[in-house]
Amino acid sequence: MAKKKSVLAQRVNELEDAVTRMFTGEPPAAAPKAKRKKKAKKAKVAKKAKAAVKKVAKKAKKAAKKVAKKAKRKAKKARR
Repeated sequence: MAKKKSVLAQRVNELEDAVTRMFTGEPPAAAPKAKRKKKAKKAKVAKKAKAAVKKVAKKAKKAAKKVAKKAKRKAKKARR
């Protein structure tokens, strides 16, 4: 099994190759295209979950406020 070169070693080889091509007059070799990094799905899922939790918390808070308001009104009415 071939050992994978480090990024630094790859870059050194590319630069050496480029320098030799400069002096020999060869056209530059097509550089390998860098692979696009995939976004982590975990982060997306976590973000969605966080948003859902926030939504539920907001609804609960609103409901609690409503209940408190009703209780306040009842207490006020009872005092009259």
